Amino acid sequence: MKQDTLSDVLRSVRLRGALYFHVSGARDWAAEAPPACEIAAAVMPGAEHVMEFHVVLAGSCWAAVVGGEPVRLATGAIVVFPHGDPHVVSSAPGMRAPADAAGYFERREQRLPFALHLDAREVRAGTAPPGACDATLVCGFLGCDLRPFNPLIASLPQLLHLPAASDQDWLVQCMRQAAVESTGERAGAGAMLERLSEMMFIEALRRHLDALPADGRGWIAGMRDRFVGRVLTLLHEAPARAWTVEELSQRVGLSRSALHERFADMIGQGPMQYLANWRMQLGATLLRDTSVTVAAVAQQVGYESEPAFARAFKRAVGMPPARWRRQARG
Repeated sequence: MKQDTLSDVLRSVRLRGALYFHVSGARDWAAEAPPACEIAAAVMPGAEHVMEFHVVLAGSCWAAVVGGEPVRLATGAIVVFPHGDPHVVSSAPGMRAPADAAGYFERREQRLPFALHLDAREVRAGTAPPGACDATLVCGFLGCDLRPFNPLIASLPQLLHLPAASDQDWLVQCMRQAAVESTGERAGAGAMLERLSEMMFIEALRRHLDALPADGRGWIAGMRDRFVGRVLTLLHEAPARAWTVEELSQRVGLSRSALHERFADMIGQGPMQYLANWRMQLGATLLRDTSVTVAAVAQQVGYESEPAFARAFKRAVGMPPARWRRQARG
């Protein structure tokens, strides 16, 4: 089976999701989120990096990074804030609301997701009365690792907006099912909501990739490039192999200098640096999730000796592998 580079990275960085709010809004309403780093410990404990997303199930609204240009969200639209920026979702552009970080910590022991109704700037727990709202959304969080190496997040914009393909879009239907699950008591509902949130994000990434211009830059765009995408596939298929730029250039049919220049221009680093960073991410995953020795980890990610791997790992994360393993496991 052909290597799926995006899936490889998402597995390694431990993507996980959670549905947090079922929100309805009426008249002049606004909800403002603080920086995700301020509430990460409450909404997704243990996640190194947290992103927030919103899916419009019915009606329309506006979303913007605080201080940024607002975008209109119609039914079925998805908006993700990949860098965890403070942002506003509202009935009209330019609106603001108090960003209450403390409230997330106060709700930690309550059952997820919370149902909130925003009406003329008043916030009430529970769902809206029938016919009494202009927009309905489901909102949640996604967590992942950033260290030692996550090439995905840096390649995403501050605000990722995906309009719905149609009202019958399968993703819209999934998120409507998530809304139904969120109000019931069926066994497994929590796991269902987590998986649906993760599916939403992966589909958002795929649509973002499809919509990128031909001259796009960054890791996401690199996967689509004829030459860079092939190099990424080769490196992810066999990260422990003793690759050289010469061999990669022969495999993809481009000169060494042209390949290095093209890869660095698109990804932000040369192929050998990318491989070294990806090996550190794989090593971190093995250290965290398995009990194999550091020497075995070194061999599995392409290092001939444990000391060489340990030095490289310490440069990447700031501590030796054994210490990192203890901290990662809590």
